[in-house]
Amino acid sequence: MPAASLLPLFGSAAVPGTLGGPAGGGAGGGARKAAGPGAFRLTEKFVLLLVFSAFITLCFGAIFFLPDSSKLLSGVFFHSAALQPPPPPPGGQPRAPPQPGGGPVAAAVVAAAAGGAGSLERIRADHERALREAKETLQKLPEEIRRDIRQDKEKLLQDARGRKEAGAPGLPQRLFRQPVGAVGQEPSDPDVRQKRDKIKEMMKHAWDNYKRYAWGLNELKPISKQGHSSNLFGNIQGATIVDALDTLYIMEMKEEFKEAKEWVEKNLDFNVNAEISVFEVNIRFVGGLLSAYYLSGEEVFRKKAVELGEKLLPAFNTPTGIPWALLNIKSGIGRNWPWASGGSSILAEFGTLHLEFVHLSHLSGNPVFAEKVMNIRKVLNRLDKPEGLYPNYLNPSSGQWGQHHVSIGGLGDSFYEYLLKAWLMTDKTDEEGKKMYYDAVQAIETHLIRKSSGGLTYIAEWKGGLLEHKMGHLTCFAGGMFALGADGAPNDRTGHHIELGAEIARTCHESYDRTSMKLGPEAFRFDGGVEAIATRQNEKYYILRPEVIETYMYMWRLTHDPKYRQWGWEAVEALEKHCRVDGGYSGIRDVYNNHESHDDVQQSFFLSETLKYLYLLFSEDDLLPFEHWVFNTEAHPLPVLHKDNGNKEDDQK
Repeated sequence: MPAASLLPLFGSAAVPGTLGGPAGGGAGGGARKAAGPGAFRLTEKFVLLLVFSAFITLCFGAIFFLPDSSKLLSGVFFHSAALQPPPPPPGGQPRAPPQPGGGPVAAAVVAAAAGGAGSLERIRADHERALREAKETLQKLPEEIRRDIRQDKEKLLQDARGRKEAGAPGLPQRLFRQPVGAVGQEPSDPDVRQKRDKIKEMMKHAWDNYKRYAWGLNELKPISKQGHSSNLFGNIQGATIVDALDTLYIMEMKEEFKEAKEWVEKNLDFNVNAEISVFEVNIRFVGGLLSAYYLSGEEVFRKKAVELGEKLLPAFNTPTGIPWALLNIKSGIGRNWPWASGGSSILAEFGTLHLEFVHLSHLSGNPVFAEKVMNIRKVLNRLDKPEGLYPNYLNPSSGQWGQHHVSIGGLGDSFYEYLLKAWLMTDKTDEEGKKMYYDAVQAIETHLIRKSSGGLTYIAEWKGGLLEHKMGHLTCFAGGMFALGADGAPNDRTGHHIELGAEIARTCHESYDRTSMKLGPEAFRFDGGVEAIATRQNEKYYILRPEVIETYMYMWRLTHDPKYRQWGWEAVEALEKHCRVDGGYSGIRDVYNNHESHDDVQQSFFLSETLKYLYLLFSEDDLLPFEHWVFNTEAHPLPVLHKDNGNKEDDQK
């Protein structure tokens, strides 16, 4: 019989020059029959065997090498077999009915035929596309099939390579070398050592109660003794665990660090359908995981950090590359806060990704992370700055500023911090970051920094050219920033920047000292005859914030003036007296009231920042020294990437 009838999947006429076409003799098989019955049967069997072998080879080649092999399998063995009757055997003898145990293909054909018309219609609907792909594949020449297989293989390899570079599995191997200063010596002064031990005990109290009442959840409600979750993290859990990892490590709380690592390994999951704050998840989760890896060398932290970093990348899918503030990490859909100046992104949020994303590229070998944050600088450098200042709002679609509101506190603060630290983290080779920082500081000094009638230096807020003489608790970080950047200040202004940092530290200390509880308010003012005092009820709360203590730590390290340790210890005593409760530590609703009213939240940054900065304030300078480490805005230490590679891990591709 004609060989073409052996291939039921070929719906069209055979190609000339192949079996079944005029040149192949398949249509005129009568000439062969004249040779005699025996020769006819032997030849027919040989041709059948040859064609059937080719058919099987093509089918199984397609099944195992094409991307949709599972669909192809069902399309070839079920759909086609049910629609096309099998060819009769050679010699015209009737085909015997299939017997049980006749093989998986025969069983599949019987099962498909017995399914009835309804089953066939369902199969046809489910596998129509797979069948079409199978027909098209089997009609190609062998050379075309091999070429397609090679192309598909190459595409799969490229996709796998991309996932390897940007995702957690299959990261490049690295020889871990712990950076200088991951551990330090005991303080030589017994009084200092005793105070540092007290701060460690505070950390243990906060951690043990979180573990007892809120383990695995984001934060603790220490009065209610239950878990607390902020919508900043969506459905991602464990913020306190990840935020506290490096604090546990440097305090040598080894058992606690071990149990935290085990939780991360088994339970930290980013495959959730949730909208998260890109900024908060970056500084707390990505920063915390990176820091834990650099301190301990535990590979799980590197993998988790890169995995999460990859999930944040869709936030940059805007016309300008300025990322969205909010991102659904499953769908990749982003948006901005509805209150943010006509759909703008916020300077302190999109400007506080740089340190972490540069380290993600460093640890993953994938440059895309660093490229995303370097593009943010390109956009900013193309824009005119009013009076040299950076407004807090930037539209990610138009690339234009929103409201001309400038603040070194909330909405703007850590953008300036990251310009300076990006320069320091590159071993002072990032000249662009350096210039942007010192130009910004010059504009801040000219337009925002003022001195009260009582001699207190403060940083006002700028709204369309008018000053609001208010300074937030968040702004108090700037004292440490000015001092940290003093060494690179232009025109021999190192001493001036140190002095500026000291003046801001004094003002912020006054904001603490002028309250009943000796803890600072959320914001304080310099107008209406008051200085460094909160005048509005919604500014009188304290939520365990670290910025004032952060500045004390920097000023101590850079000047060794003992007053900074004294001021830090005053804060410890106030925390113990007013914020410590049986179930942990709680914020205060009104620091001017003589009676505590707790807000019932132990913030994760209390463990990550406040207690860490206090511990470092009473430690020797060899613990996380500034020449080898920079701190992200959540106090997670990241190593300086020294240009001589003396402190970098070696790649082993």
